Amino acid sequence: MAHEHTHVLHVESHFASGNLVRDIVIGMSDGLTVPFALAAGLTGAVSMTKIIVLAGLAEIAAGSIAMGLGGYLAAKGDAQHYDSEREREEREIVERVHDEEQEIYDIFSTYGVSQDESTPVLNALKRNPTAWVDFMMRFELGLEEPEPQRARNSAATIAVSYIVGGFIPLAPYMAMSDVYLALKWSVVITIIALGIFGYIKGRVAGISATRSAMQTTLTGGLAAAAAFGLARLFSVK
Repeated sequence: MAHEHTHVLHVESHFASGNLVRDIVIGMSDGLTVPFALAAGLTGAVSMTKIIVLAGLAEIAAGSIAMGLGGYLAAKGDAQHYDSEREREEREIVERVHDEEQEIYDIFSTYGVSQDESTPVLNALKRNPTAWVDFMMRFELGLEEPEPQRARNSAATIAVSYIVGGFIPLAPYMAMSDVYLALKWSVVITIIALGIFGYIKGRVAGISATRSAMQTTLTGGLAAAAAFGLARLFSVK
């Protein structure tokens, strides 16, 4: 009687933050904090919400462009670094075969695999130079191939996240004419937003969500308080 074997597909579900989430975190962190601090600081120096709104919008525009450009250049730099390292590895598996073979043994030895046990794997990799280079890029250098259009996507994500974050503390100044009433509402909604954002950031990063929420809120609050205090101190009435 034939035995039927049922193969159950085992899928491991690991939540990785990934590049997209990292870019959102970068953009939102500064987007919530910097315009908040700017608006609070100007509240201590001027009495018209219109001026604060205009200054805030200018800062959001400049900040989103600067942050997006920074993300673009960083991603471009990562891609160029990956390409240059891959070219070097492609040369070395031809010009320095013995050294590369020893590096394979060294990599496996860190996992407790002996040279005799890893030799069949090395021979298989040597028959497929592309796979050999892929293996060295990942396990020797710890580099992953960048996603296509990574630089463009990173710039757009960071910039949009910065704009979204920036409008949160600025919204009360757009809706109210009393600068101090607008400041109070800005503080309330920004602290709530910082707390929620910090909590989500903690969950994504796999650390204490509550602690992340407290740290994010404290950082934004201190920045705004410092800006407000300095503006009050140096303003001429």
